[in-house]
Amino acid sequence: MHEISLGAEKLFSFFGFPVTNALLLSFISLIVLLTLSFLIRTRLKLVPGKLQSFFELLLEQILKLMDTVLGSRHLSEKYLPLVATIFLFIVTSNWLGLFPGVGPLGLETEIDGQHSFIPLFRAPAADLNFTIALAIIAVFGVNTFGFLALGFKRHAGKFFNFKNPVFSFAGILEFISEFVKIISFSFRLFGNVFAGEVLLIIVGFLVPYAVPLPFLFLEVFVGFIQAFIFSMLTLVFIAMAVSEEPAH
Repeated sequence: MHEISLGAEKLFSFFGFPVTNALLLSFISLIVLLTLSFLIRTRLKLVPGKLQSFFELLLEQILKLMDTVLGSRHLSEKYLPLVATIFLFIVTSNWLGLFPGVGPLGLETEIDGQHSFIPLFRAPAADLNFTIALAIIAVFGVNTFGFLALGFKRHAGKFFNFKNPVFSFAGILEFISEFVKIISFSFRLFGNVFAGEVLLIIVGFLVPYAVPLPFLFLEVFVGFIQAFIFSMLTLVFIAMAVSEEPAH
């Protein structure tokens, strides 16, 4: 059983940039998604087969779900790339982090004269740096869509309104809430994935055979749910950002 580390462990440096085990698995997740997207793109047909029909039906259901939040198919199609990318990236990295061999495969090193084991791969969402970066991208994307939909003046007016003290104070709270979203996004995803990683390590150490399997399937489900929650919250915040609010 290797030591449970709160932060991702550094494996090597690339041109002075530290590469951690969580960052390495995130790159692998990116490569997997790019490869699948390329293969799917090259196999699209005007007359879809069974597999293509299934994915088209799945996409239609996703758009219908987005329609209930945004109220418009045009808006759903417009914001689908960001929401779907966030979901696919999180769920892929979460599931790859559960693959057999991800934990046991690693490097034997010595740190301060003490023997230490560093896993070669680690679930990216179990690293707070990853979840914070993803949260910043989501919140930045939400506000960018708000600026594009409403214009700079109207969107900024949600945060900086000096017509009276009440609106000014409400705007400041709204501005602070954007930073709270980043914290909420990042710690929710990090906490659930890191807790699941610790649970699997402990259960696998105490009862290393059939008993961990139910927990593994549970973490597969949790990985999906966390990706779904993150992407749906992003969608809801987009709907709030692009909504036409009456001028104060």
